[in-house]
Amino acid sequence: MERQVILNSKHFELTINRLCYQLIENHNDFSETVLIGLQPRGINVVTRLKERLEEILQKEVVCGNLDITFYRDDFRRRETPLIPSATNIDFVIENKKVVLIDDVLYTGRTIRAGLDALLAFGRPKKVELLTMIDRRFKRDLPISADYVGKTVDTLISERVSVEWDELEGEDKVVLFTPDANG
Repeated sequence: MERQVILNSKHFELTINRLCYQLIENHNDFSETVLIGLQPRGINVVTRLKERLEEILQKEVVCGNLDITFYRDDFRRRETPLIPSATNIDFVIENKKVVLIDDVLYTGRTIRAGLDALLAFGRPKKVELLTMIDRRFKRDLPISADYVGKTVDTLISERVSVEWDELEGEDKVVLFTPDANG
């Protein structure tokens, strides 16, 4: 399986930095805004954004993690049961601006589940979407991101993986076609 690097570590860092400044442009000091990463891989994005934003703003940015397992439209259709992750939202989202964050936007189904799960915690003033990678040509639902790290045109057979220094040993985004074994 050939792996094509879409973002190397330098471009990865520049992309995170650009996304932070776009967020600051729209949310100023984040006094009315919270960031929520979708489990499992969106939490890596939100963690990195939080670190960089706090470095730039010199103040704490409120962040949380949201598990969407039981809000997915396919969780009963899988052969192996899904294992839920932890949700950590220990703050009020009522009348706050929420930036929902995930690593890859593809069909839109994960984001739809995230929106459903989010509403269990209250009614935000506004919800925006940030994604590191937007695979734009295979939406099943009319969902688009407000903040995009990089837009990638892919085939249905291809996969995009956002890889993290802490987990995979290097920050990068790769495009690949899985072999017959997965």
